[in-house]
Amino acid sequence: MKYNSLAGVMRSCLSLADLGAKFLNALQPVASLLARLYVAQVFFASGLTKLRDWDITLALFTDEYKVPLLSPQWAAVSGTAGEIALPALLVLGLGGRFAALGLSVVNVVAVWSLADIAPAALQQHLTWGVLLAGLAIFGCGKWSLDPWVHKLLKAG
Repeated sequence: MKYNSLAGVMRSCLSLADLGAKFLNALQPVASLLARLYVAQVFFASGLTKLRDWDITLALFTDEYKVPLLSPQWAAVSGTAGEIALPALLVLGLGGRFAALGLSVVNVVAVWSLADIAPAALQQHLTWGVLLAGLAIFGCGKWSLDPWVHKLLKAG
């Protein structure tokens, strides 16, 4: 009799766990969209700041940011282009994994190129990195253009 009641409790727990998993799975598109919007806003705003005063941007890349392997001019152009184009793709979920990986590179280079980064700033970059890693690994979700593009390509 104890075995039957224990098995019943176990079945009830499994049913409850399945219900919880279905609920969390239903939230995935919302969570993915919120992560995409948050990270994209951060990087896009940074790119706009760089575009607003290009002379200061070039001075920063010359004196402050020490990007390896690139001249300060190329680093400024490529970093700014990445901060403008990749967030747009990420928000749309168009090439979302590519955009997330590209912004991950921008994020890592930003941290790497600063000689002295404040702990709070480093924590922000780590948060963005974790969100971008999740988007790169799991994709941008149902509420993105990627599933539509895949359907169109399969149909054509």
